[in-house]
Amino acid sequence: MSGHSKWSSIKRQKGVADAQRGQLFTKLSKEIIIAAKQGGGDPAANFRLRLAVQKARDNNMPAENIDRAVKRAVGGGEGTELFEITYEGYGPAGTAVIVEVTTDNRNRTVAEVRNVFARAGGSLGESGSVSWNFDSRGVISVVANGKDPDEVALYAIDAGAEDVSVGGDTIEVYTVPTDLEKVKKALEDQQVTVESAESARVPKTTVQLDEKSAIQMLRLVEKLEALDDVQKVYFNAEFSDDVLASYTS
Repeated sequence: MSGHSKWSSIKRQKGVADAQRGQLFTKLSKEIIIAAKQGGGDPAANFRLRLAVQKARDNNMPAENIDRAVKRAVGGGEGTELFEITYEGYGPAGTAVIVEVTTDNRNRTVAEVRNVFARAGGSLGESGSVSWNFDSRGVISVVANGKDPDEVALYAIDAGAEDVSVGGDTIEVYTVPTDLEKVKKALEDQQVTVESAESARVPKTTVQLDEKSAIQMLRLVEKLEALDDVQKVYFNAEFSDDVLASYTS
């Protein structure tokens, strides 16, 4: 599994802490609002909204919060306008970093993101400076739960997955974005436990970091994700399980 996938697994385990900081529901609401604005407020006809609502439910977001976010998006609720912006930058050892944000204040957000990069010894780049090294893909994380990982991989491939990566009890399934829902449903039909399913940016090439650089990278990512406006952070760094374990212990 890539460094990004390992960190994503750790984040899911830390979900309760995020909720305690009061950030998780706000970020989930923003994703629902943007999805509903782009594709309408009916989840049955809007795949991105279906994913956003399911993620909110998986994180125990109250139904009234979900409904309020959808209503705000389609005109049933008041609120300031939200903008989706993507920033590109460089982290330790020249690693590539993409930061996706949803904000009502562009100037505030870019200042906050730039400050986090600067404090970590990194820098913001121009548009297109690192995005060329990432592909848009569907990413499904599943837990084997006693099933043979190779058998799970075959289920995924048969359903149309492009690639499968096995790391311990967690399996990452990669699809073209338009096949994400189809493959997810096929896995669930085989009683495979789907931990998460989302559209993501997957690096084409990665950079293996030593322990010092890996710790700096993890601090940078965690500080970026702590910003209220940041929705997702992608990077092409690789680091060992030992480094990740020591950082999160």
